[in-house]
Amino acid sequence: MSRQKITRALVSVSNKQGLQELAVALHNAGVEIISTGSTAEEIIKFKIPVTLVSNVTNFAEILDGRVKTLHPAIHAGILADLRKDNHKNSLKDLNIKPFDLVVVNLYPFNETVSSGANFEDCIEQIDIGGPTLVRAAAKNFENVSIIVSPENYPDLISSLTEGITRDQKLKWAAQAFSHTATYENLIARWFSKKTTPEQDSPDWVGASFTRSQVLRYGENPHQSAALYKGISSEKGIAQAKQLSGKEMSYN
Repeated sequence: MSRQKITRALVSVSNKQGLQELAVALHNAGVEIISTGSTAEEIIKFKIPVTLVSNVTNFAEILDGRVKTLHPAIHAGILADLRKDNHKNSLKDLNIKPFDLVVVNLYPFNETVSSGANFEDCIEQIDIGGPTLVRAAAKNFENVSIIVSPENYPDLISSLTEGITRDQKLKWAAQAFSHTATYENLIARWFSKKTTPEQDSPDWVGASFTRSQVLRYGENPHQSAALYKGISSEKGIAQAKQLSGKEMSYN
């Protein structure tokens, strides 16, 4: 099974959990780290070399950070299919270096809404560049590994020496698209509620669920089943805690 070595990474995260361990591991593996804003500031604190995105794009962050990574020098490096000679030639002609790892997690929109923040603060937590990076890397998973959760850092770190397998990249790409779909769902629901009178039903309702538990069996003993819970702050039976008895089945 062929493995891909990581040589150049774009790291831009809102959730700084595990960032130090990740940055140290990438540096020790000889990976060039490109980063933005507060993420770069954190990495510098760890005394790890990091290149600012603005030094790659030759374009400073603008509009209070709303535009940082939305630039061809970044997205061409992520989207280039290096199996195609014309893509490689285009990068060479434009002096753009490819990325083989993107580590991004998104602005905490749901947490901001749940905190009771005002409308303007919620709007500012709608990430634009982040989902664009995530989707670009996930689309090009044959060439780029995409990591959207600190939970995947250990798997990534343990694979840096030998390289990343295609199965890992495919799994991470699936998680990435689930991540952005869930994020957009939350934003769309929030806007829908804002534009619908309280007494009316909204024009659009979306829902996203994550598996919280594998059940003992399904409707019949030979069938499988699982319990899924919504990702919004709303509570229901799926959030209840079982105090006693056997592990749950479908019945």
